[in-house]
Amino acid sequence: MIRTIGFDADDTLWHNENIFDRAQERYRRLLEKYHPAAEVNVALFATEMRNLRLYGYGIKGFMLSATETAIELTKGEISAAEIREILRLGQDMIAHPVELLPDAAAVVPALAKDYRLLLITKGDLRDQERKIAASGLAAHFHAIEILSEKDDAAYARVLQRHGVDPKEFAMVGNSLKSDILPILALGGAGVHMPYHLTWQHERVEEAPRHQPRFRHIERLAELPPLLPTL
Repeated sequence: MIRTIGFDADDTLWHNENIFDRAQERYRRLLEKYHPAAEVNVALFATEMRNLRLYGYGIKGFMLSATETAIELTKGEISAAEIREILRLGQDMIAHPVELLPDAAAVVPALAKDYRLLLITKGDLRDQERKIAASGLAAHFHAIEILSEKDDAAYARVLQRHGVDPKEFAMVGNSLKSDILPILALGGAGVHMPYHLTWQHERVEEAPRHQPRFRHIERLAELPPLLPTL
């Protein structure tokens, strides 16, 4: 029986990747006089992966990697005004209002009456705290965990810290890589709710449909009646 439910935050409870998608479109337009869009995409992603261990996930790391990539692609010819535009792009991302996904405002409070809820997200601490506060959902969670990485070991520490048996735990999230596969490996249940955009780093080739505790939903309203089957 499921007693505790973990929720991812970005692109599970509120929109996030669409903000990055629009920012990268602006970024490509800024650099289009130097390189084609496809080359900019490849270079930026390579820089982000190289810098991930230094900056972690989030908007600030994206801004730093975008600035570094622009300097490299232009061989140092990018102007101060153009760098300022990259910084403004990131500032606009941080200032973007939190927009809940459909059903989040109703499903989370309803589930909190019968289950212990954990919010488990990763990224920049300050930005995640801002979004959580702005979401209006924080009060419904027993605990909030902001991690630098979401893997088997990180989840094991979280569950142990809160006295949660993995067999009685279900994780709900949009990323198979970060939200579902680590929990299935620990013996928990994973409910995948894909977002219409997925960052390249979070993609996996195939869903673990052979796993008996794996489920797929299209929207949060499908979650409550699904939980007893786990």
